[in-house]
Amino acid sequence: MTTVKTKLNRRSFIKSSALAGGGLLLSFSWFAPACTTDSPKQLTMPDEWYELNGFLKIGNNGAVTIMSPNPEIGQNVKTSMPMIVADELDVDWKFVMVEQAPLNTDIFTRQLAGGSQSIRQGWNGLRMAGATARRMLREAAAHEWKVSVDEITTEEGVLYHKSSGKEAGYGEMAAAAAELTVPEEVELKDINDFTIIGTSRKNVDGQKIITGQPLFGLDYKKEGMLIAMIEHPPAFGMKLKSFDATEAKAMPGIKDVFSIKTYNDDYELQWSDITAFTELVAIVGSSTYEVMNAKLMLNVEWEPISDDNAQGVPAGFESTAEHYKKMEEAAASSGREERRDGNPEEAFKNAAKVIERTYTAPFQAHSPLEPMNFFADVKEDFAQLAGPTQTPEFMEKSVAARLGLPLEKVDVKMTRMGGGFGRRLYGHFMVEAAVISQKMKAPVKLIYSREDDMSYGIYRPAYHALYRAALDADNNLIGFHVRMGGIPSSPLHANRFPAGSVDNYLAEGWTVDSNISTGAFRAPGSNFNAVAEQSFLDEVAEAAGKDPIQFRLDLLKRAQENPVGSNNDYDAARYAGVLEQVREKSGWDTNSEGKNRGVAAYFCHNSYVANVVDIANTSDNPVIEKVYASVDCGIVVNPDAAVNMTEGSIVDGIGHAMYSEITFNEGEPEQNNFDMYRLIRHTEAPKEIEVHFVKNNIDPTGLGEPPYPPVMGALANALYKANGERYYHQPFVKNSIG
Repeated sequence: MTTVKTKLNRRSFIKSSALAGGGLLLSFSWFAPACTTDSPKQLTMPDEWYELNGFLKIGNNGAVTIMSPNPEIGQNVKTSMPMIVADELDVDWKFVMVEQAPLNTDIFTRQLAGGSQSIRQGWNGLRMAGATARRMLREAAAHEWKVSVDEITTEEGVLYHKSSGKEAGYGEMAAAAAELTVPEEVELKDINDFTIIGTSRKNVDGQKIITGQPLFGLDYKKEGMLIAMIEHPPAFGMKLKSFDATEAKAMPGIKDVFSIKTYNDDYELQWSDITAFTELVAIVGSSTYEVMNAKLMLNVEWEPISDDNAQGVPAGFESTAEHYKKMEEAAASSGREERRDGNPEEAFKNAAKVIERTYTAPFQAHSPLEPMNFFADVKEDFAQLAGPTQTPEFMEKSVAARLGLPLEKVDVKMTRMGGGFGRRLYGHFMVEAAVISQKMKAPVKLIYSREDDMSYGIYRPAYHALYRAALDADNNLIGFHVRMGGIPSSPLHANRFPAGSVDNYLAEGWTVDSNISTGAFRAPGSNFNAVAEQSFLDEVAEAAGKDPIQFRLDLLKRAQENPVGSNNDYDAARYAGVLEQVREKSGWDTNSEGKNRGVAAYFCHNSYVANVVDIANTSDNPVIEKVYASVDCGIVVNPDAAVNMTEGSIVDGIGHAMYSEITFNEGEPEQNNFDMYRLIRHTEAPKEIEVHFVKNNIDPTGLGEPPYPPVMGALANALYKANGERYYHQPFVKNSIG
């Protein structure tokens, strides 16, 4: 085995009593038979656990508990992160069980689910956690057997001294190992020696999920717990004026109705504190049914916000028609110049052909299956919270500040999440639950209805892009211009492809202010850029009379061999690699006759994905026959889970591009449930999805978000082949509820 000496971060791997017996231990009564004995036996719960570092503990019978530090949002990190630890520990996966780690920033770093960063950011630390424990076990065995530690080897949870024939299970040495000093340096495996990483392992929560056992925030219960719901303004640009709760309070099971202020006026909001409505009416009672009925009896009066409101957003009531008008006006003027190469004005002036197109995308709701909810039990000097959040360490600070408690007096437990897609990065609902519990002096679970969730905001922003391309007389791309913006933020990534591949390039950005609250939506910005950019490049390739894949590869070759500028944020060789692979796997050059095919490729979150979409000829709704995906995300930790992630991203991307849209009339969202907000249906999903990964030894990069954006561009290009119509505005299918 090749070894790599790596300095250990002592802060991350100190032996800590904070986790002793901590966390929510997954119940079990059996393990699979041990592979290291001639007569397999059932392994039961150990009599004693020994912590070797904050990430793992080993039982006296060889059982291993590995902590999964990051929130589990369906991306399967609760399986893949422990797999990394287990591989470096060199333990049989059959003897591993997994706990959701508690929030503990003294031990764990970046306990956050967002940006497709969990595996990428945790890779080295997780490996070191396993390797550190393995080294300590080897040292314990060496001391016991009075030999050099270099003579001790391991395999599947067993320590060996081959020259003497001695061996011992990890459990036999765990107590002694736990007393040792954490080493300053650890030896990491060569990647070619991985035995668990790169193999498919089932979801550690799989059985509990399919049998309906409590895992999610909505499942959380505590003795004496009350149920709370909120009433917020019906339109953006409004605030609470007054309310009459006389009838609501008289309803069965209702304990109280009162107004709350989520954030005080002098509180400095963190990025994770986004909220459109800071003053709400809270209804608290014994059951969800009783609270929902009482909510219907509220008599609430709302009023417009003033220009000097505390949130610093514009007053007024916004409508969708006005949004598109403002975006068109912004796009008609020069924006902020974010990148310039060469002389684009001269290139367009001298061009033999200029292609100019405009693309738009609407506000969209995250619409996770599990609506927002959180449990809070706030005492005078301590607050315990539990529920689904992507940002526990950030929201812990917000809750502490709002309650006036020291940070160490706030405990946040992470439950599994029923979807998020960025919505649960913003935890105002946690603060609301805490404030309600503090007022009631009782444990409370706050639950949003679907209508509450979908009309509260934190939407994907609305976007607009103007693209222009200049071709010379030989149909070479000599100039490229993008002017892109949105409400209220711009999705522009000025240094992404095709920047670096065109001599004359200009990127401009702009924004339009809004009082509609928005936030990160799966693959932020990229979820629009990929559709617009890849649709436009397809049209440019057609105007140039070139194959769309070869057209892109030629540009990437230029970016690789003779790049323009030095600030290009993509690897042209890896980008080209996924295009070449998807061309091969789809039979693009040999098997395209008579097929309506579209291609797209995109880079985001440090990974590269290319898609080919095949659509059947039909006069009705399009039938997507097959989608090919090529993914370069570095080392794939859990292949089956990675395929599942890619497939889900593809279906999700197709659905949002085709059908999903939030519109506004005088500040009021016109869609607040799935009878009006269209998601993809089972019959509309691709009949087949074929996923391929580029094999390399690059450390893992992102996977939760990168497969989402490009399929939308490939879909638009395939639709054009099927019906001769270019798609410039999302959703591609309008007024599709029925």
